[in-house]
Amino acid sequence: MVSELHSHAARLDGLDLTTLAAARSGETLDACGWHIDLARQKLDAEADAALLEFAAERKISDGISRMFSGAHVNVSEDRAVMHWALRVPPEKATGPAEDVQASLEPVMAFAEKVRDAKVLRGIETVLHIGIGGSDLGPRLLYDAFSQTHLGAIDVRFASNIDPMDLERALDGIDPATTLVIGISKSFSTEETKYNLDRARDWLKKSLGDKWSSHLAIVTANPDKANEWLGIQSDQLFGMADSIGGRFSLWSAGSLSCVIAFGSDWFKALLSGAHAMDEHFRTEDLKTNIPVRLALIDYWNMTLRGVESEMVLAYSNALRLLPSYLQQLLLESNGKQVSPDGTAIPARSIVAHWGGEGSIGQHSFHQWLHQGTSNLAAEFIIATIKGSEPKGTASLIAHALAQSEVLANGYRDDDIAKEEPGLTPEIAKQKVLPGGKPSMIFACRDFTPETLGALIAMYEHRVFVGGMLWGVNSFDQWGVERGKKQAGEIREALVEGKPCADPITQGLVTYFS
Repeated sequence: MVSELHSHAARLDGLDLTTLAAARSGETLDACGWHIDLARQKLDAEADAALLEFAAERKISDGISRMFSGAHVNVSEDRAVMHWALRVPPEKATGPAEDVQASLEPVMAFAEKVRDAKVLRGIETVLHIGIGGSDLGPRLLYDAFSQTHLGAIDVRFASNIDPMDLERALDGIDPATTLVIGISKSFSTEETKYNLDRARDWLKKSLGDKWSSHLAIVTANPDKANEWLGIQSDQLFGMADSIGGRFSLWSAGSLSCVIAFGSDWFKALLSGAHAMDEHFRTEDLKTNIPVRLALIDYWNMTLRGVESEMVLAYSNALRLLPSYLQQLLLESNGKQVSPDGTAIPARSIVAHWGGEGSIGQHSFHQWLHQGTSNLAAEFIIATIKGSEPKGTASLIAHALAQSEVLANGYRDDDIAKEEPGLTPEIAKQKVLPGGKPSMIFACRDFTPETLGALIAMYEHRVFVGGMLWGVNSFDQWGVERGKKQAGEIREALVEGKPCADPITQGLVTYFS
């Protein structure tokens, strides 16, 4: 089947994208408040059919069923993958999903008590300490709704081990009106522990014996957390082993946002994600949004040699989405070995990055249009009801224009017609080759529900992509190795132990 796909890719490679897209006009999918236009891809009906056959060959439907049944699809760590269970309505949760879903009850109850000043009277600020998924997810959620869901409680974030990051977060806030929330699944992550140590000292210095009531912990290792606290805390919230860090925003890991916006807001977010779960679980592969998007990823990245894909968020509320997706997509599928230890037959996911529209148009869009790299893009246009109409219209126009020009370019005959009299040298410099594929994700009513659906869609797209590439999307051995090596080098810096690598040793000497 793969060889047939390569034949289709070669057949279509020399064809004009504008012509292909015109033939695919109307190739759209709709679900959960999102309208997705797939027309501007180097695909035709035959290639689409072959991709769907490939999905069937890779038993994508079986994989979906296995995940939602609680099977251990995270094979290398021998775990189920249960983040979806956090989104199941409590009255519908059964079997293993029931216990996972029930873990949210104390989270929402505590959040409402803080909001109602029934505990910790006078809380004005939540300081959220975590890293990776424990930071990027809640940071995205807070940034997305901090303007439309204004409340009395502010949230600040600290994730970097650089001391300045926490110093910035603490600047101008009062320990007496602050709740510190630490998020660490293992309760051993160096960056989070370092910042928590400093935050604990900050609380103790000002609050004395009352410091512990101003600190809450979310972890899958409560014994270790209580040992660190020195008490048996009743402000300790669990995180199941089956919830990976980059999928943890649906869990107690978003406690800070639940406090900021309320449990009804969080339930709406979960409801939107659950709607996408049901779409993914029940929809035919041909109209299944995560499946179709993952197939396009495989087509572009593995078969067509796309080197980089941009996520271009034409929504200020989603300005942090590209950073969030970098971790979700690249930590999940940035691998070259299958779960049985053998090399995968072709490259997997490529570089993912992006920015906020229309800001990016004044920096890296020059490279998008006239650079020499083989790339693809996706434009996410999300508008908020009641937004200033002139600005919203301009935002939409800019997004649609960028997608159109990426595909159609600006060619010699266009230039001659629109700008007669240019010198040949200038005219050639204005040529935009076009031929670069993109997709449009459009939402006319951006809400917690539609953001929940969007994030869940990307999560499922990751899972299907892993099955297509033959990798386990739920482990991260590359990250683990980097942590271990950093620990050894830290010992060299602090204790003077020698480094085995001579280049590292030279740099350690420089900093010592």
